[in-house]
Amino acid sequence: MRNLAIGATAVLAVLAGPVAAGPAPAAPATAKGAETAKAASVHGKGRIAYIESLDHDIRFSIDAQQKPFTRPLPGVLPNGLATDAEGTLKFSHTTPDGFRGWAEAKVDCLVTSGRTATLTAVVDKSNVEETGTRLGISVQQGADGEPDRLGFSWGVVNIDPANLDEEGRPNRLQAGSCMAPAPFTTVTGGGFEVVHAEIRKTPTTAPVR
Repeated sequence: MRNLAIGATAVLAVLAGPVAAGPAPAAPATAKGAETAKAASVHGKGRIAYIESLDHDIRFSIDAQQKPFTRPLPGVLPNGLATDAEGTLKFSHTTPDGFRGWAEAKVDCLVTSGRTATLTAVVDKSNVEETGTRLGISVQQGADGEPDRLGFSWGVVNIDPANLDEEGRPNRLQAGSCMAPAPFTTVTGGGFEVVHAEIRKTPTTAPVR
């Protein structure tokens, strides 16, 4: 079970972070040119304002790039998925009393649409999250002077009231690949660049490795 030491609302508020946007959408990849088509990506770092913890210092850092069809699932998805990705997600959450929760996670999925992206990453190191937990993040690039926004899968969402721990508190459910809520927080410092690319059609033959 995850460490619930961060704040009184820890089951809802353990993280948060920044967002941004990027270039115009790439043209859909064709079968002939798929290997050279642009890949989606999200890069940057920032601080967010989370309504449950406005006096907390919550920061995210994302370095993620789509790597289509690089995570095969033998017998199920021999080619992997068009949304396969790699990279790193980091976050930190410092409370007013000085406690600092943090995590580093490896990106496994990324999908974009215009100025918005969702990605997931599996925890590798942390003092507040269990190793192997998948985290879901969404980012949205601001336009016309609007701020970037960010959402995360462990705050105010993804709760099953019937799934409780031994103390009667809701357990947080693990996010599926590329699953994240709408970007419900505001990025107040820093930001992210989101590069959009259309997803590619699954190959009809197994990739050469």
